Amino acid sequence: MKCEISTSGDLQKAIVFLRKGWALIIIIAVSGCAVYHPMPITPEAVRARLQPPDMAELRILTGKISHPILHPLKIKPGKGLSPDGAAVLAVLLNPSLRAVRDQRALSKAQLLEAGLLPNPRLDYSLDVPTGANTTDKINAYGLGLTYEVTSLISRAVRINTAKAHRKAVDLDIAWREWQIAQAARAAVYQVAALRNQITLTEEARRHMSQYLARIHKAVAAGSLRAQVLNSAQTASSHINASLLDLKKQADQYRLRLMRLIGLPAATQLRLSKDINLPSQVKTPAVARLIKGLEQRRLDLIALRRGYESQEEAVRAAVMEQFPRLSIGPTFNSDTDNLKTTGFGLNIELPVFNHAQGKIARQRATRQRLFDEYVNRVFKAHSDIELLISKICFTNEQITAASAMRAKLSRRLKNYRAALTAGRTDAQTCYTVWSALISARMKLAVLKGKLMQAVTALQLATGFYKIPPPGQAPASAPTKFTKGGTT
Repeated sequence: MKCEISTSGDLQKAIVFLRKGWALIIIIAVSGCAVYHPMPITPEAVRARLQPPDMAELRILTGKISHPILHPLKIKPGKGLSPDGAAVLAVLLNPSLRAVRDQRALSKAQLLEAGLLPNPRLDYSLDVPTGANTTDKINAYGLGLTYEVTSLISRAVRINTAKAHRKAVDLDIAWREWQIAQAARAAVYQVAALRNQITLTEEARRHMSQYLARIHKAVAAGSLRAQVLNSAQTASSHINASLLDLKKQADQYRLRLMRLIGLPAATQLRLSKDINLPSQVKTPAVARLIKGLEQRRLDLIALRRGYESQEEAVRAAVMEQFPRLSIGPTFNSDTDNLKTTGFGLNIELPVFNHAQGKIARQRATRQRLFDEYVNRVFKAHSDIELLISKICFTNEQITAASAMRAKLSRRLKNYRAALTAGRTDAQTCYTVWSALISARMKLAVLKGKLMQAVTALQLATGFYKIPPPGQAPASAPTKFTKGGTT
């Protein structure tokens, strides 16, 4: 028995329809597709990315920097690098911040994805009679167009979630930029303090060399014992070792500063001569620094935006627990050439899974963000109190060290006069001079520690500069430029 399948009539129409339909679908799909562009990691690409901009471009960038805390700055290469200049350059050139800023593109893509509508679904079926009684039978087909309407219910909530998340990302980037900026500023102060200590130690070494020469002559003449010479040589060795250690620390902080700024380690660093390491820093009361902290510190604002985003995510998860529903028209024809037009409805039965896991996960994430925010606020308050205490204590230490330096300076002046008049010996005069050098060194170290604490307090409070007592604090950073902070 021979069975033949006719390709005439309805079957030919169906084939033509399929060809046209698929062609249209392919054209629509291809027209909206993205094109792949390779981005290989090559040594040339890495070197080009690490290449810093020239000085002319840097001057433009530093003068136009847009950040809720940092201020635009005019770079003057002839005057050396200032702490504020290092902070701005670090924000512009630090390679780690480039990767952080890439999160903006991701949050923008997430916002785009949240606003996209679901695609309609086209279903087509073709049934060809192939057995039994096929006489006077034709090919049956079915055509349906459905659209999932459930996703439209939570679309607005998803968009709000993505918007809040994008704001949180911008704020978090600004906070990380501020951290890098403050680290660069602190490194400049530390390098300056260490160079002051190096200058004092080199001065001590020169005086020690002169003193050793006198001791050698006195021992050779028999007026001093060899034990005095041995003690002086030991002290000279300690001075040389201290000088080497200070130079090592200064070079390490210089390298750290170069890394923070994003410049090669071999870059010659010349600090500004106007860097001031104050002897006293007056700070307002802790309550004034804490007031408005949650509206001023960028990480706390970012956490609140992230919490708002998660709040919307919980709402979206609750709304998405409703069963998926798809509706649309249907067009069918059976083998007896009976054509029907109807309406299709597809609904997912939430028997086992009604999004209870997703809702629980989103609620747990919301609770974690809330507790993290509370902990961050508590830690910020504690850090401010500790830093204020440290600054006050360092102020007192500097006052005591300054008084001791003044006292030793007067004493050394008197002993030198006595040495000239023959009323004392060189060893006693050296002892006083050594104590004076130690006091000056201690004072230089304390000044460096004071500026480190002040820089940390600026970071903890979110202030560009700590307002002095009696002065109203600056307004909170709430406005951002479109497209980012830099």
